[in-house]
Amino acid sequence: MERSGLAVRQDLPHIAGPVPGPRARAVVERDHQVVSPSYTRPYPLVADRGEGAIVQDVDGNRFLDFSAGIAVVATGHCHPRVVRAIQEQAERLIHMSGTDFYYENMVALAERLAALAPGSAERRVYFGNSGTEAIEAAMKMARYHTGRDKFIAFLGGFHGRTMGALSLTSSKAVQRRGFGPLVPGVFHVPYAYCYRCPYGQKPETCATECAKVIEDRLLKTIAPADEVAAIVLEPVQGEGGYIVPPQKFFEELKRISDKYGILLILDEVQSGMGRTGKMWAAGHFGVEPDIFAVAKGIASGMPLGATVARAEVMNWGPGAHASTFGGNPVSVAAALVTLELLEQELVDNAARVGGRLMARLREWPERFPQVGDVRGLGLMIGVELVRDRESKEKAPRLRDRVVQMAFERGLLVLGAGENSLRLSPPLMISESQADCAADILEECLAIAPREA
Repeated sequence: MERSGLAVRQDLPHIAGPVPGPRARAVVERDHQVVSPSYTRPYPLVADRGEGAIVQDVDGNRFLDFSAGIAVVATGHCHPRVVRAIQEQAERLIHMSGTDFYYENMVALAERLAALAPGSAERRVYFGNSGTEAIEAAMKMARYHTGRDKFIAFLGGFHGRTMGALSLTSSKAVQRRGFGPLVPGVFHVPYAYCYRCPYGQKPETCATECAKVIEDRLLKTIAPADEVAAIVLEPVQGEGGYIVPPQKFFEELKRISDKYGILLILDEVQSGMGRTGKMWAAGHFGVEPDIFAVAKGIASGMPLGATVARAEVMNWGPGAHASTFGGNPVSVAAALVTLELLEQELVDNAARVGGRLMARLREWPERFPQVGDVRGLGLMIGVELVRDRESKEKAPRLRDRVVQMAFERGLLVLGAGENSLRLSPPLMISESQADCAADILEECLAIAPREA
């Protein structure tokens, strides 16, 4: 079926029949027999190919991808320059292991990341394969450098699923259930979230009160300041609901970290690489982290993660930490081209198209009683769904229904937090693609409350 009023265009969705189609259903049935049931699949998309912001399934249906492979393909699916860089590098050298040998493109990428890091401090870079590995490295480095063993993280945060990163994660119970005991010495405190703030929904008050929980309660009771290695947070929470905290929050955290000699670690795995309309989300708040973790969009779909730290903090010696595949030459080649594209055009495009999209979505709380809040930066936008405008009671089933309805209409979105939609398309999307996504979601929001 075609979108009403829209001609069939290659850069817009086109659903030729019911989804999933017969070939997709067959693949899903095979998957259920052999693939881990721990994976979360909100709808039965069986991807076959991708180009730009469009994904085609095995039955020939085209979808507009507003998830970007979970905020990964920053340059779009199969960007020709990224594909060419991967092909050329694979013909020369696929693997050598940068933990034991040297190769130039890994050095070049480290130089670029160090130069692009927030602030003016000298930086060093450690390479792994993913965001969770980047966080694990940050945790180990913080303990090594400070000689302290405790961490402060935030409720609603997501930092990965390996045991150290999972100990920081607190976005959903299912992510931690059954895996205890986790790494000890991790304490969770409220994240400054002003939409449903118990302190009166005033950003400055909210940020101050959240900081007081750390300084006046935690550090004076169960986590003495001289035992805390680092405060770890996402500058914009991802899995927690695409939550943007107030500027005051970062000012308070920086004051606490400086006062007590506690490192500040920013998880930029989802919010970095231009996603928010700046290279790093930290740039919106003027904060300079001691360590920050990068992954997802860094290599446009190739597995790569990086932990970037002040040189004096990354002071561990040979053998203290390593990764066989981290900084793989092919992934690094993709990352170098990705950075070029981001700097040349895509960060600016994310800011421009994201601003256009946000201007339209900000009207939704008045137009749709079930939209409680719209928030975000650049192309990292969250839409919170509620039972009604007055009660603001969370509506997770409604959110899930909107996600499913959008899929049926050719738009790929995912949930975040308990009741929010996340909009995180490739950073190269056009204005017409953003308008199309908004049209589809408005149609879903008009119909879904009755169905739910």
